[in-house]
Amino acid sequence: MATGKVRALPVGIGLAAVDFYAELEISNTREWWASNKGRYATDVKAPMEALLAALEPEFGPGKVYRPHRDVRFSEDKRPLKDHQGGLVATAIMGGYYVQVGADGLMVAGGCYAMRPDQLARYREAVDDDPGEALDSLLTVLENGGWTIGGDQLKTRPKGFDADHPRLALLRRKSLTASKHYGIPAWLADDTSSHVAQDWRDLRSLMVWLESHVGETTESRERR
Repeated sequence: MATGKVRALPVGIGLAAVDFYAELEISNTREWWASNKGRYATDVKAPMEALLAALEPEFGPGKVYRPHRDVRFSEDKRPLKDHQGGLVATAIMGGYYVQVGADGLMVAGGCYAMRPDQLARYREAVDDDPGEALDSLLTVLENGGWTIGGDQLKTRPKGFDADHPRLALLRRKSLTASKHYGIPAWLADDTSSHVAQDWRDLRSLMVWLESHVGETTESRERR
């Protein structure tokens, strides 16, 4: 992962991307896509690629997610995703994330799906001194307007007391932080500097996860 502060060139996502997804919400069909995939390439994919390219010197290369949903095992057969995501991946089954849709811009980061070996290391760290540091840095993020999220167990994990001071964190199976901006004025011409600053604010969380959760040693096919 790239490190060090590098001023991102001013790159905007553009309001046309928001309009694209607002129309998609009305008619998410293959026929609509056939008539509008050119707009997707110009108004959505290209700006997201440009945004990630502007952020690459500081955060590393990113990828743009494909627009189509995997509907093979879903009752929901709508063919297209209702947002466009971009990710700078890290070894922790997650990374730095940005997304645009009909509701505007969302910036996020964290570990989105811990494998069993990662989850075991995470809980061990949360149970010990590193858990206090994690609790503190999450408080700082929350005070800065971030929403802490992630999948969690309904009950406490086995082996931990019900009165554990960090039981809420121990119940997590993934750990993320996100900010939802709606449609700010700077979305059209300077998304990059705002996303860059947000990702810098997330760096303490990412460093903690990389240090105490780390990369999985399990096969990606294992569930």
